Amino acid sequence: MRIPPRIAAAGGVAALVSTLLLGGQAATAATAAPASPASPAAVGDICYAALPSQAHDTLDLIEQGGPYPYEQDGTVFQNREGILPSQSSGYYHEYTVVTPGSPTRGARRIVTGEAAEEDYYTADHYESFDLVGYGC
Repeated sequence: MRIPPRIAAAGGVAALVSTLLLGGQAATAATAAPASPASPAAVGDICYAALPSQAHDTLDLIEQGGPYPYEQDGTVFQNREGILPSQSSGYYHEYTVVTPGSPTRGARRIVTGEAAEEDYYTADHYESFDLVGYGC
């Protein structure tokens, strides 16, 4: 299992604290690293249990490998909005979260990253994202 980017970023903080306590020049290198324009801090959190039931259905379909209700499901998500952490093309994929009563796909999506359990939920068509927490 790979570590979601939010936790990996926290590891950088732990390394900095460790270096400060033990001394050395690594603290300078850690603080000099440029900040990513689409940092994980720009993404919120949501517990799996707080997701709408339709998002649970979508995550179950993703786990099973489909079939998906819309032909666009599983396509590459480009992250044009720059909200999610910057990754290479093809890293993210999007899936529809059915919106009851909507005649279209609606605005709700799950966007997955290649890392295990790196699932993001958006209820507003990519204007904001929440990283799904499975341990809360």
